[in-house]
Amino acid sequence: MKLPEHIAIIMDGNGRWAKAKGFPRSYGHVVGCDNLEKMCDVIFDMGIKYLTVYAFSTENWKRSINEVGILMNLFRRYLKRLLNRAKKDSIRIRVIGSRVGLAPDILKIINELEEKTKNYTNMYFQIALNYGSRDEIMRGVKKIAEDIRLQKISPEDITEDMISKSLDTGDIPDPDLLIRTSGEQRISNFLLWQLAYSEMYFTDTAWPDFKKPQLMEAIEAFNGRDRRYGAVK
Repeated sequence: MKLPEHIAIIMDGNGRWAKAKGFPRSYGHVVGCDNLEKMCDVIFDMGIKYLTVYAFSTENWKRSINEVGILMNLFRRYLKRLLNRAKKDSIRIRVIGSRVGLAPDILKIINELEEKTKNYTNMYFQIALNYGSRDEIMRGVKKIAEDIRLQKISPEDITEDMISKSLDTGDIPDPDLLIRTSGEQRISNFLLWQLAYSEMYFTDTAWPDFKKPQLMEAIEAFNGRDRRYGAVK
């Protein structure tokens, strides 16, 4: 079986999973966070080189203050634990998305994670936090516009590759496979540019119940598709 080089995951359904079981939505986020740790182990052990997960979108700020606060506290704990995991297996961690609006202590943890893991190469793990793809593209366009303003380049120099490299994921391959859990069939402003040639797999399984067997089903579906072309960086 051919493994995707890069898997992207929209980890959906934590709150609905909890409510269906009679628990508060916050419990679903806790279980979902624990499951991410377990699935990172699974994906690493399989030898998949790149993993990008959608943890918190720019639109998620519209949720209740209580729910956003719970999520931010989960990120604090998870990111701190992640450093030891990354050191153990030489995993490079990067948080993609806008840093605007994130608490100073979270930014400090992110900077420490990225600095201490920047030379690791066994796996590349991207966490999309305060991320929206339209925002990412806008920031990338502004970088290119600034280079034009400084006369480093001219408009005629702009290429697809230049745009790709201006994005948060500019130095890694585009995803081969996108997985979204919990039944929704949309990409919700996630990696709009990068998913241009990706295979997409949607499952009704909520993220807390998404385990290795469900991952293997997604990879089997990926193997069953005829990929005749794709974007190459």
